[in-house]
Amino acid sequence: MLTRKTARLILEDGTQFDGFSFGAECSVSGEVVFSTAMTGYPESLTDPSYSGQILVITYPLIGNYGVPDTSAVDAATGLPQFFESDRVHVKGLVISDYSVRYSHWNAVKSLSHWLEENGVPGIFGVDTRQITKIIRERGVMLGKLLQESDYARAGQIGFHNPNKENLVEKVSCTEIITYANPEAKRTIVLVDCGCKYNIIRCLYRRGATVVRVPWDYDFSTLDYDGVMLSNGPGDPALCGATIANIKKAMTSKPGKPIFGICLGNQLLSWAAGASTYKLKYGHRSHNQPALEVGTNRAVITSQNHGYAVDPAGLGDGWEPYFINLNDNTIEGIRHRTLPFFSVQFHPEATSGPVDTEYLFDQFIDLIDQYKK
Repeated sequence: MLTRKTARLILEDGTQFDGFSFGAECSVSGEVVFSTAMTGYPESLTDPSYSGQILVITYPLIGNYGVPDTSAVDAATGLPQFFESDRVHVKGLVISDYSVRYSHWNAVKSLSHWLEENGVPGIFGVDTRQITKIIRERGVMLGKLLQESDYARAGQIGFHNPNKENLVEKVSCTEIITYANPEAKRTIVLVDCGCKYNIIRCLYRRGATVVRVPWDYDFSTLDYDGVMLSNGPGDPALCGATIANIKKAMTSKPGKPIFGICLGNQLLSWAAGASTYKLKYGHRSHNQPALEVGTNRAVITSQNHGYAVDPAGLGDGWEPYFINLNDNTIEGIRHRTLPFFSVQFHPEATSGPVDTEYLFDQFIDLIDQYKK
């Protein structure tokens, strides 16, 4: 049972929200962002792209289906079966109504228990819609989530901006990890900038051995058929080593297929001559519409990013691939003649939607064409 201890969320502009504490009893600070997803909180909380952030979930009912078994793994890859990484990455969680009594066929623990295990605090009983409205109007801002025992020293707990750090370095693997597929017909290098595990599953299911390398690893020394650039947190401009390695791969002869997702899209764009900028409040939801350029085809996508691509500096041969129908930001780029493309959204999204998982098939087809 939860103790009725209070907690307080203080935004950078001084706005304050009082509620009740759950999860770990500690105080944290970070960047406050919101997500409009109705399901998938186990996947969202383990998404490395949320590193350094206090997540506000607008859907009012959270915790109702508990948390699956964290020790369950995929038989093929050995990866956690129900999660996107091996731990919770958010700094704190803000919700409206917490379901103390969970009910689901594969739940083994409560959300509060799981957060406590991972040292992550939460607050419930606050108006998450009002918080979202403030962020939408004033832009994303820093915040701190305080336990009642820390109210008296609130002024001593500063606001922390995680985007000044190289968050990718914190969430990337530190050594090469190979997911060997006995039926593999191709080998794909996955540059781990904070990859969601379902990227690995999607490639593995399509007959690939996946070689996962650290974010700054010079993969040109490896024998591979294609390169996957993963999602990840923070400012892409801080990933200079990754950008340099991508440029090296693009200019090698023959150029091998490259596919980027989320941060991978931004890094490929930097390598192609473009730059990125901070969005007012980011895109974090499971229902963002994107239009494939040159067609009337719109897809519904899952997204989680705070930066967008400025296409002004894209080099010769490059063009936008997808456009966000809400704000017309770039949702992907592609080369007209070479096998390089990327998307800002998540075709591997676990909990959906899966409208764009076909892009993995497209990537595999490109690899097979170039292998010939």
